[in-house]
Amino acid sequence: MTTHSFTHEQLLDRLGETSVRVGLNIQPGQQLVITAPLDAVALVRRVTEHAYRAGASLVTTFYADDETTLARYVHAHDDAFDTAPTWMADGIARAFREGAARLAITGANPTLLAGQNPERIARANRANSAANRPAMELITQFAVNWNIIACATPAWAAQVFPELPADEALEALWQGIFASSRVDREDPVAEWKAHNARLNTRAEYMNTARFDALHFTGPGTDLTVGLADGHLWAGGAELAGNGVVCNPNIPTEEIFTTPHCARVEGYVCSTKPLFHQGTLIDNIAVRFEAGRIVEATASKGEDVLKRILDTDEGASRIGEVALVPHSSPISASNILYCNTLFDENASSHIALGQAYTKCLTDPEGQSTEELIARGANDSLIHIDWMIGSDKIDVDGIKNGERTPLMRAGEWV
Repeated sequence: MTTHSFTHEQLLDRLGETSVRVGLNIQPGQQLVITAPLDAVALVRRVTEHAYRAGASLVTTFYADDETTLARYVHAHDDAFDTAPTWMADGIARAFREGAARLAITGANPTLLAGQNPERIARANRANSAANRPAMELITQFAVNWNIIACATPAWAAQVFPELPADEALEALWQGIFASSRVDREDPVAEWKAHNARLNTRAEYMNTARFDALHFTGPGTDLTVGLADGHLWAGGAELAGNGVVCNPNIPTEEIFTTPHCARVEGYVCSTKPLFHQGTLIDNIAVRFEAGRIVEATASKGEDVLKRILDTDEGASRIGEVALVPHSSPISASNILYCNTLFDENASSHIALGQAYTKCLTDPEGQSTEELIARGANDSLIHIDWMIGSDKIDVDGIKNGERTPLMRAGEWV
């Protein structure tokens, strides 16, 4: 691994190019839909330029602003929180159905809604999830090429580096993003090709092994996660349903699959805080019976956690399990990013809610009921939280036989 000295503008341009060439692999004539915070304008411009160079026919960006988001919770009438822009969500879903690629740029203030009414937050989240479901189903089915990258913002940087002056915090966060996204290397495209090959090799091993379940053990954790019937492991670059090979997450260090939503037993504690839509939820501890969370506590944000679990029938079950070595570059940086895109790549994790049906053999044409019968959870939400550390062991179980997979957070 060789890193080089580039200016901030060069690194920003390289991140934009990597998102287009590696993350999205934009095809000639394809449209691109971007969602981004206002602070990401400079990065959006770099992405847009590289997308048009790659042959995109149209790039459309929807910007979000933390201040106007917060204003709703401070000033809106109580009956406003069951409303969502369904018209816009329907338009985005139509764009995906017609072949548009999707890029999400993350960077919102992780604790924007701290101190706001948790019931209003839950209602707004439920309304937004319902409105966005047609679009999100196309993403979880991996029907189109999509990608998530990050943009450093002052509010986010202040959360990650509270001890630094504002300008130094912002620069430190940018450096973390550039390094973990591998754009500070001589040839980011070649770096990603090699990294994807390593992740794909690990996923292929798990697909050959065909374990029935995974067993996580460690402090506060004794959790058996059954795997869905006909599950598939994935990681790194993948083939989308439209025939385009893309990298959904930049950065990424995980391999992941679909658990069986009725075959999860035991208890588990979070190993990192969860920052969910402006709320901090810390020290999560849950117990599963027959796949469902029957007890849940948290030292902070417990009321929000319980409202999340009440979103719908599938919200208290899991739709993803992912394995990440403790020595991953993001973990080794010792930075808590307060952002799931990064923190999930520092630690093995599970996700409440919707399963990725792309992690099943032959899901095409099967109804929601048939997919649930195979173990694929169905929900309005998909929320990752971290359960891995250097104190967690993982075994694969097949026909009652155990195979060590991870010891003290590292691959055996």
